[in-house]
Amino acid sequence: MTPRLEPPRLRPLSALDVATQGGYVALGDSYSAGEGAYQIQADLAPGNRCHRTSKAYFHAIAGTFPFHGGAAFWACSGATTNDVLRGGGGQPPQISRVTAGTTLVTLSIGGNDVGFAHVLAGCVVRLPWSRGCQQQGPQIDARMQSLRVALRDVLSKIIATAPLARVIMVGYPRIFSERPGAGFDNISVGDQHWLNLRAQELDELIWEVAQAADRNILSAHGAGSVEYVDALYAFAGHEIGTKDPFVNGLDVDLSALSVEARSFHPDAGGYRRLAQMVSRQITNGPRRTILQYR
Repeated sequence: MTPRLEPPRLRPLSALDVATQGGYVALGDSYSAGEGAYQIQADLAPGNRCHRTSKAYFHAIAGTFPFHGGAAFWACSGATTNDVLRGGGGQPPQISRVTAGTTLVTLSIGGNDVGFAHVLAGCVVRLPWSRGCQQQGPQIDARMQSLRVALRDVLSKIIATAPLARVIMVGYPRIFSERPGAGFDNISVGDQHWLNLRAQELDELIWEVAQAADRNILSAHGAGSVEYVDALYAFAGHEIGTKDPFVNGLDVDLSALSVEARSFHPDAGGYRRLAQMVSRQITNGPRRTILQYR
């Protein structure tokens, strides 16, 4: 009797294979664009309206992993969820750069929706046009609720466009130290703690939305994933006010009564740290099997 041949068993692709089999697209706001880490002339060129810099973590990711579909850098400083979906400031919708062949998307978004740049200005720059610090709490709470809906929309559009993609959402680091002896003269210790707490609340919201989106993919037997990189303590020991900060401090243009864009954004060391965390997530993958097989 001729033995019956068993069909070959398919094995799930590794998380790394899933990510690199197609193209990589970096989306998001200033923390993805590399704002604050200006190293070469092109970083501050007038035509570089999105302030995409040479030290953004995108470059480390694109240079480390062999993406078969190439890598594209479309994050833009100042971007909101609306800019990702519809464009703005002369920039096309970031999501238009995502295709069916995209297999990795990295994304930091939400800080500008909540208005953290204006919140920080009110906390730090004690000038007549500032709004104060903790009095801004109710406005932040309202924006957080709107952001939850907007993030769901962003993720659903990315997933629909690139169903094979791993979508990695990167949270925001806490930028003020809470250790005794570490300080920042322009802001009270109480306000620093309050700002850190609001950053934590923002990160928790992003994590919850990412987790829910990934559950939806899994329940529908989808092929992609939504993952979250917890960056809240990424700069622990290197916050503003420490001896070796990974974050730029306050830089004010007194002639214009405005805060310079680099203020409160990572420096080159900060972006190296974020690159390490994102690289680790790309390699390790989510805590589940991605439903793609070979």
